[in-house]
Amino acid sequence: MVEHPVAAPVSRGHQPVRTCIGCRKHGTRNELIRLVAEGGRSPVVLVDVRRRMAGRGAWLHPSGNCLMLATKRRAFARALAGANDTAAVERYLAGMPPAEAPAPTEQPSKPESGSEN
Repeated sequence: MVEHPVAAPVSRGHQPVRTCIGCRKHGTRNELIRLVAEGGRSPVVLVDVRRRMAGRGAWLHPSGNCLMLATKRRAFARALAGANDTAAVERYLAGMPPAEAPAPTEQPSKPESGSEN
C-alpha cells in the first residue's frame, strides 16, 4: 500500500481579536480602529492610527453606524474613563474613503487568452 504525503496546514499566525464598542461584534485589529482618551478633567477621544499611544484603548469599526451605536450606548464614557468628546473620531471617519467594492467594468482589463483576433 502506497502512502501519500499529507500537506501540513498553513498557519496564518495568531490574529488578536478585539470587540467593537459600538456593535459589540468581534474583529481583528486590522478591521478596527483604536481609540484612546487624552486630557485631564474632560478627556477627548482620539484615534490612535499607529496603535501605539499610551493608556487604555477601545476599539471601533470604522463606520458611522458603529460610531452612532457607541454614542447611543454611552460606550465611550465607560470604556475610556469618562471621555465623551468624539469630534476627532467623527472627523477621522468623515475623511476616510468609503469602504465599498469598486464597480465592475464592462470591459475586462486584459483580454482573455485566445481572444486576440
